[in-house]
Amino acid sequence: FRGIAESAITAKDDFTSQGISNLLWAFSAAGYPDQHLFQSLTTATSSVLQESGHQSLANIAWAYAVANVDDNMLFNEEFVSACVDKQHEFDYQGLRQLHQWNLWRKELESDIVLPQDFGRRCYNEFINQSLIISNLQKEVTSVLHSVGLAPDVEVQTKSGYVLDATLICNGKVVGVE
Repeated sequence: FRGIAESAITAKDDFTSQGISNLLWAFSAAGYPDQHLFQSLTTATSSVLQESGHQSLANIAWAYAVANVDDNMLFNEEFVSACVDKQHEFDYQGLRQLHQWNLWRKELESDIVLPQDFGRRCYNEFINQSLIISNLQKEVTSVLHSVGLAPDVEVQTKSGYVLDATLICNGKVVGVE
């Protein structure tokens, strides 16, 4: 990953919109959100926003949120406007990615977030995803029950995320994931 990041930084002005979004998405999805790479590609990324398709915009938003790299040159009214202009083109995956970006922006206490109606649409899509309960999750909750704890299973938080379980421990609600 380090070698790919270094090569990408060197060739940053040669990327297409889709190339940038795919690269950044891949680094974040692989659990390697190289902050130096993301910071180095901010200018190139902002320069291709107008030609970016809806999925590229969603991938860029999500990848930067995962990397936790904020830059006013990229995430500004122009970025939000590009997303709003294409809001009817986003599929469920893109809307979910934008919800996660919007949560991150709110966490940063930024004024640059999606408009309320579009943000609500992204949230609604995020909470309507199918849940898959793994065998490990079943085993963990079974063990919690067997030791006298009473976990609530599949608990949705206000942000839309779903915790595998919550339980009361020493008078506090504890999430189990």
